[in-house]
Amino acid sequence: MENVSFRTTVLPLSDKLFRLALRITMNKAEAEDVVQDTLLKVWECREEWEQINNLEAFAIATCRNRALDVVKRAGRNTEKLDEMVHFSSRTPHEQMEAHEQISLINRLMDDLPEVQRTIMLLRDIEGKTYQEIAQMLDISETQVKVYLHRARTKIKGWITNI
Repeated sequence: MENVSFRTTVLPLSDKLFRLALRITMNKAEAEDVVQDTLLKVWECREEWEQINNLEAFAIATCRNRALDVVKRAGRNTEKLDEMVHFSSRTPHEQMEAHEQISLINRLMDDLPEVQRTIMLLRDIEGKTYQEIAQMLDISETQVKVYLHRARTKIKGWITNI
C-alpha cells in the first residue's frame, strides 16, 4: 500500500464505522466510543499499514469486533436494529409510506442473526463486495454468499406472509 495517510485514508471511514457500530450497539454514545477506539487501534498499527492489504477492511473488522465486545460486556444481545435510514420524499403521503417501509424492514431484520444482519448491511447498504465482506468478517466468500442468501430468503418469506 503506497502513501497511506491517516487523514486521507482512515478518517473518511469514520461515517461507515459509525453506522456499523450504531447498528450493533444501538447506542449513539457507545458507537462513538467504538469508532474512537477503532481509529486509535488503526493509528497504533500504522507501522504495519504496508503489510495490510485492505486498510478499510481492517478498520471495519476492528470496529465490528469492538462493537460486539461492548454489547457482550453490557450483557445485551444484538437482536434489535436501530432505524437509521431516512427518506426525503416530496409529499407527506410518500414520507409516511417510506417510514412504514423502513419500519417493516427494521422489524424483519430484528429477527435475523447478527452475522446475517451485518452482511446485509455491508453488502446491500454499504455496497461492499463478497470478497471485502469475507475479509472483514474473517469468513470465506462462500459463507458470505450463504448467509446473505439465507437472510434475503427469510425476509422475502416474511414479506410474502404479511
